[in-house]
Amino acid sequence: MAWYDIVIPIVTLVVGLIGGFFIGVYYLRRQMEAMQSNPEMLREMAKKMGYNVNQKQMNQMQQMLRNQGGPGRRRK
Repeated sequence: MAWYDIVIPIVTLVVGLIGGFFIGVYYLRRQMEAMQSNPEMLREMAKKMGYNVNQKQMNQMQQMLRNQGGPGRRRK
């Protein structure tokens, strides 16, 4: 058994984990941006979590997302 029989699977695993993480973050940010501009997506997400939101709560959630600057904005 050569050294590369051990190193290649480990390197492949690490690269896959790192790549998967960044792809997941990218996907999540895109979903959050879509929710920010689409109240129906926010309502659907809340319903999946077991909450029924009225219009006032929906407005508060959208305002909160706008105040945070949405995904991709860094806080200082």
